[in-house]
Amino acid sequence: MFVAKVTGSVVSTQKVESMTGHKLLVVEPYRLDEEKRHALVTTGRTFIAVDTLGSGEGDFVLITQGSSARLTPETKTLPIDAVIIGIVDKVHIDKQTVFSRQES
Repeated sequence: MFVAKVTGSVVSTQKVESMTGHKLLVVEPYRLDEEKRHALVTTGRTFIAVDTLGSGEGDFVLITQGSSARLTPETKTLPIDAVIIGIVDKVHIDKQTVFSRQES
């Protein structure tokens, strides 16, 4: 599981039937800044994830990948590799808030 920022969406009008109606979002994983340790910074990678929660561009979300992505009731029959399983409200590291949804 990891934290990622939703940076966009994908529209696909032709896809396997089981994926019809599922929202696809572009997510960019973030990590703790190694030097300052008081902010999250991008890893520079991107993934496509199925959104089951109604998250949107700019949201920080929790992602799970691989076979774990198919362990939710909404995704157990989908051919997916990444799913959004939570919308992040706050991240605390070393007694500091490094991200707060209310402050962004």
